[in-house]
Amino acid sequence: MHQSGRFAPVNLELFTILLYSTLMQYVKTKTILSSYTDNDRWFAYNYNMNLYRGCSHGCIYCDSRSECYHVDNFDTVRAKENALSILEQQLLKNPKKGIIGVGAMSDSYNPFEKTKNLTRGALTLINTYRFGIGLSTKSDLAVRDIDIFSSIKTHSPAMMKFTITCTDDELSQKIEPFASPSSKRFKALYEFSKAGIYTGILLMPILPFINDTEQNIVSIVEKARDAGASFIFPSPQRGFGVTLRQNQRDYFLEKAEFLYPGLKKRYIETYGTSYECIIPNNRKVFEAFASACEKTGIIYRMPDIVRNFTAPYIVSSPKQLSLFQ
Repeated sequence: MHQSGRFAPVNLELFTILLYSTLMQYVKTKTILSSYTDNDRWFAYNYNMNLYRGCSHGCIYCDSRSECYHVDNFDTVRAKENALSILEQQLLKNPKKGIIGVGAMSDSYNPFEKTKNLTRGALTLINTYRFGIGLSTKSDLAVRDIDIFSSIKTHSPAMMKFTITCTDDELSQKIEPFASPSSKRFKALYEFSKAGIYTGILLMPILPFINDTEQNIVSIVEKARDAGASFIFPSPQRGFGVTLRQNQRDYFLEKAEFLYPGLKKRYIETYGTSYECIIPNNRKVFEAFASACEKTGIIYRMPDIVRNFTAPYIVSSPKQLSLFQ
C-alpha cells in the first residue's frame, strides 16, 4: 500500500514479532540452572539461568558474540527445548533456596517472549518454589510481569535491572538497534519502582568516543532518579569502558566504523588489541558520576547494592545467617 506516491511506514516491531513467530527454533539442553560461583561480586546470585540462546537486540558491543561462548549465529534467537519442565525439576530437587540471575548471555524479553511466555512461565515457577530473582533486560516488555515480581518479593529478593547506556534515543537506536529505546526503558524502570520492586540500572558498556561524555553519564543518573531507581552499577571492570575480544572485536569495529567513519582507526591507535578499553577521560567522568549519585541518593557500589537487595530477607539462627528460609 502507498500514500501520495510513498510507501506507508512499516511497523518494525510488529514485523519483527511476526517474522520471529514463524522462525522459532529450539535447541536441546539438559539443564537450565547453573550455580553462580562469584555471588559476592555479582548481585549475590546463587544461580544463573538462560531460557533462550542468542539475542535479537543487535547491540554492536555485545561480548556474548565472543567465540569462547560457542554461540553460533548469535543474532538468531532460539528457545531451549522443554525449558520450563527442566527448570521445574531442578527447582523441585534443589534443597538450597537462592537467588536466580537471568540475562547474562541473552535477553529473556526478546520478540519471541511476547507469544511464547517462557520467561513468564519461569518466573511463575520461581515464585511457586520460593526462589529469588534478579533479571536484567533492555526491553520494556518486562513490565508485563510486574505482578509475578511482586509475588516473589513477598518471600524472596526480587530485583529488576535495565541496561541503559545513553539517554538519547537516537544514539541508543544506533548502538542497540532492536532493543527498546532508552526512553521506554526509563518508563519501564519507573513502573517497577512504583510497584515497590528493587530496581536499578546497569550502566555498561560505556563506549570510548561514542557515549563516554560526562553529560551523558550525569544525565543517566538524573533520569534514574526521576524514574525512582535505587541503584546504578557502573561496571565490573576497572572503570568505564568496553571489553573487546576475538570475533566480537571485529564485529564491533566494523559496526562502529559504519556509524562513525574513522572510528575504527582511532580505536586501533588508542587500544591496539587490548581486552579492556577504558575511556580516556575515565577518572574525571567517574568522579562526576559518583558525585551525581551521591547528590541524588542513588547507590552505586556493589556491596551496598547487595546489602539493600538481600537484607530484608536474611534471618538469623543460632548457627548461621541464612537467606529467606
